[in-house]
Amino acid sequence: MSTPEQSGGSKRQVRAVQPHDFLDALEEDLADRLNDFHDPRQEWRRLVSEVFGTFFLVLVAAGAPMVMSRYPGTVTLAAAVTAPALMVMAIIMFMGKVSGAHLNPAVSCAFAARGDFPWKRVPAYVAAQFVGATAAALLLQVVVGNSAQLGGSYPGASTSPLAACVVEALLTLGLVSVILGTASGAQSIGIAAAIGVGGYIALAGLWAAPLSGASMNPARTFGPNFVGADLHTYWVYIVGPFLGAMAAVAMSYVLRGRGGGRAGSLAAQGVLDPEIANPNEA
Repeated sequence: MSTPEQSGGSKRQVRAVQPHDFLDALEEDLADRLNDFHDPRQEWRRLVSEVFGTFFLVLVAAGAPMVMSRYPGTVTLAAAVTAPALMVMAIIMFMGKVSGAHLNPAVSCAFAARGDFPWKRVPAYVAAQFVGATAAALLLQVVVGNSAQLGGSYPGASTSPLAACVVEALLTLGLVSVILGTASGAQSIGIAAAIGVGGYIALAGLWAAPLSGASMNPARTFGPNFVGADLHTYWVYIVGPFLGAMAAVAMSYVLRGRGGGRAGSLAAQGVLDPEIANPNEA
């Protein structure tokens, strides 16, 4: 049986050695985890983020009109265009630091054309966005109980496909201008971008949804249109958004000069091992 003096000495010895070893081990483990998380080979984290975010965007954007059709009078047009705007705000704030929260092939291409995002990452991002959108449409069709076609985007009854294409181009010009502007000045990983982008989506939908659906997003349109087996006017939602996005890139150059700076690159790529083309620029 040990004496109090022996016990006290033993405790003092544990306090002198064990905390030091424990902290060293903890620090080493934390460094390993951080290095792994920032490893460029961890691209899957960004892609999962894009699938997840686009899934929830389409769940709300396509789900609102589908529920409206299933339960008439429960979801108004104003609610149907505001819901995805609020969802985008939330997504930017909770996953913007991981992937940049593009959620839209036109946005990914605009960031790349601007020099804020590597072109080599674009195909995987676009594929992830299409996967998320399609998964959401499939789930909605099962859960809501009517065709995902009702949640798709189509030219209005009195709007020609060409006119709808022009509307989509103009709307996307404004959307991508807001995204690039907040990315350059305030970073698209904060509350300023979330409010700006979400607010624009709501405003665009409030006046233009009857004309074209105010999609501004090829992936958002593809999911429910594909699952609903109606792609006959889908070209409108490829051509319009991409023309608008590239026009926004050109306007961004006129207003702010070349891209590829630190703020824009962090906004476009998140903070996981970003590639910054012009690190000395803001």
